Amino acid sequence: MVRHDVRKNGVSLRFQNLSQSAFRLAILAWSIFAGLYYSSLVSAQEVNSVAVTDLRTRKSGADWSQFLGPRGDGTSSETGIRKEWKTDPPKIIWTQKLGTSYGIGATSNGRYFQFCRYGNSERLTCVNAETGAEIWKWEAPVEYSDMYGYNNGPRTSPVVDNERVYVFGVAGRLACLNVMTGTLIWEKQTNEEYHVVPNFFGVGSTPIVVGDLLWVMIGGSDAEKAKYVLPGQLDDVEGNGTGVVAFDKRTGQEVFRCSNELASYASPVRTPHLRDQGIDLLFFMRGGLLGINAEKGTEAFFEPWRSSTMESVNAACPVVHRNEVLISETYSIGSQLLKLENGTVTSQWKDGARQREQAFRAHWATPILVDGYLYGCSGRNQPDADLRCIRWSDGKVMWAARTHERMSLLHVDGHFIVLGEDGRLLLMKVNPEKPEVIGELDLYATKDPVDGQPLLSAPCWAAPVLSHGLLYLRGNDRVVCMELIPK
Repeated sequence: MVRHDVRKNGVSLRFQNLSQSAFRLAILAWSIFAGLYYSSLVSAQEVNSVAVTDLRTRKSGADWSQFLGPRGDGTSSETGIRKEWKTDPPKIIWTQKLGTSYGIGATSNGRYFQFCRYGNSERLTCVNAETGAEIWKWEAPVEYSDMYGYNNGPRTSPVVDNERVYVFGVAGRLACLNVMTGTLIWEKQTNEEYHVVPNFFGVGSTPIVVGDLLWVMIGGSDAEKAKYVLPGQLDDVEGNGTGVVAFDKRTGQEVFRCSNELASYASPVRTPHLRDQGIDLLFFMRGGLLGINAEKGTEAFFEPWRSSTMESVNAACPVVHRNEVLISETYSIGSQLLKLENGTVTSQWKDGARQREQAFRAHWATPILVDGYLYGCSGRNQPDADLRCIRWSDGKVMWAARTHERMSLLHVDGHFIVLGEDGRLLLMKVNPEKPEVIGELDLYATKDPVDGQPLLSAPCWAAPVLSHGLLYLRGNDRVVCMELIPK
C-alpha cells in the first residue's frame, strides 16, 4: 500500500501568503502532481502489493513451491498416503497435455505452474492445482536447438515466492511474473548479458530464493574470448566472475556475483546447519562444489569434483546432513562425502577409480538421505542403472536392485514414491536391509481417460511432486495429478 505523505517525499507547500485564487490553483497543481507521481508508483508496484488469494480446498499439507520441495531435498512431511495400491490405488484427478520440456511444475496457494515450449515460444501456464483448469498463461519467444538431439524445451522448474513466480529458460531468459495475473514484472537475457557459452543441453539449474535475493547459476565468460569458442567446447571457456549471480527478487537488479566456475545442471541447496561457518548455499558447479556466503555474496569454499571427460556434467544436487555434504556424478569419479568444520573441508570417504566398485553414481536424479542411509538411482544409462541404498557414513552398499531404467524418488510417510523413466511407479518402504516394493502401477499401460493415450510415456525424468495430498508426475508429453492422500 502506497502511503501518501508529502513531507516524507520532501515536498512542503506554504500557502500562507497566497490569495484565495492562487491557493486554489496551487491545490489543483499539487493534486495533479501527486496523482501522477503516486499512480506511477502504484503501476510499478501493484503486481507486488496485491495479496495472493488461496484457491485450495485441501487445507492440510504443504506447497511445493521450489525444486525438490519445501526442504529442497525431495522429502515431504505429509502423512496418510494410500498404501494398498492393489485395492486402493492413487486416483487420477486430472491430466494435461504438455509442450516440449523436461521439468516438473511447482505449486502454491492452490495453483500449479508448468513451464514448457510451444513452437518458438516458452510458456508458463498457471492452472488450478486441484482441477487442472487454466487460470492464465505467459509466453516469450525462444531460440534454442539442442546440439545432441534432445528436446529444445526448458529443463528447469518454476520457483514461487509469495506473489512472484520465476522461470529460467533453456536459452537463459530469466523472468519474474505475478502469480495472480501472469503479468511480467521483470526479465533478463542472462546468456547475452553475461556472455554464456552454450552448455551441452542449455540452461538446466533451477534458481533459488533466499531472503530478498534470487540466486542463479549463470556461468558467464569473458566477452571477447567467448566469441572464438564453439558451442559445447567448455574446456576452452574462461569464467568472468559470474558463475553465480544474485538478483534483487523484486526488480531483477544484480546485487552479487562471484566465482569463475561454469554452470552445471545441479540446482542450489540451502545449508542451515552451516550458517555459523558463513555458508548459506551450495552450488554443484561444472568443476566442483561451491559454498556461498549469502550475506556477503562471496565464495566461502570450493572443492573440485568433476570427470576429466569434457562431455560430462554435474547434475544431481548436493545432499546435505548438518555439516556433511555428499556430491555425486555418474561419468567416472562417482561420489565423495565431505565434512565442513571450522573453515576446513575434509573428505570422509570417496569412490575409487573402478566404476563397478563405486558406492554411488548419481546422474540427474538427486538421492535422498533417511536415517543415516542414502537411497536413489545409481548409473549413467538404462543397462547399468540400479536402485540402491548405501550407508552415509562410509559409503557401504547395503543393497542394489537392478532396474534397467533410471528412477527418481520422493520420500513421504515412511515410504518412497519411485518413478521410473519408462512410466513405472513404485511404492517402497524405507528399508536399509532390502528393497521392499509394496505397490506398483504401470502408468504407460494406463490410459489417459481424456484421449486414451498412455498416461505417462518415456522419458519420465522429472522428480515427483507432492502437495496437499496430490501427487504430480510427468512424462514426455503430459502431466498427471493423482490423489495419493485421501482428502
